[in-house]
Amino acid sequence: MPLPLDIVIPGLNAARTVPRTLASVAGAGQVIVVDGGSADGTAALARAAGAAVVDAPPGRGTQLAAGAAVGRAPWILFLHADTRLGAGWEAAAGGHMEDPRNGERAGYFRLRFDSDAPAARRWERTVAWRSRVLGLPYGDQGLLIARAFYERLGGFRPLPLMEDVDLVRRIGRRRLVGLAADALTSAERYERDGWLLRPARNLMCLSLYLGGVSPRLIRRLYG
Repeated sequence: MPLPLDIVIPGLNAARTVPRTLASVAGAGQVIVVDGGSADGTAALARAAGAAVVDAPPGRGTQLAAGAAVGRAPWILFLHADTRLGAGWEAAAGGHMEDPRNGERAGYFRLRFDSDAPAARRWERTVAWRSRVLGLPYGDQGLLIARAFYERLGGFRPLPLMEDVDLVRRIGRRRLVGLAADALTSAERYERDGWLLRPARNLMCLSLYLGGVSPRLIRRLYG
């Protein structure tokens, strides 16, 4: 039985990864893929998999907001196009949604990388600590949130990056809940850039953002 859930997936030239992402959530709820102008058939693949497709200007914050705006379910799951959910995620999400205390909380999944590199395991542990202690789960861990709560918070802002950090900071560390299922995420960027350099770049971007630097300037600096 489907969950009372809209699953919003932003995509931009995500044809290599989005089929597996869609397969991992098939039948769980209304799936909305928000295409930012892909040239590789992302939208066609999404439609073939049964997803609704919405067009929006490129930019993850803008696309996430557009997808949420067209949905009607009482809960929303935001999921990246290169992340697929692991076994047991529907039970974990269902349990979260059934608990009335979670009407003003948001859930996130355990990050796992699709890589056998020992560095991937070390970074997964670091992310678990960051999420639990600092209250900073990122978008590649998914975000499950009641629509009414999301709307009261003001939703995703049209930022070129750091849209996930912006929202979880408004949610607040004490209102974030870890869910007992995996979000298996592509390690391609880490393997391309290096398991030291990529996290260092991410940390620098986060530090600049928390220090008040505009996300648009950070994007110009780091791409």
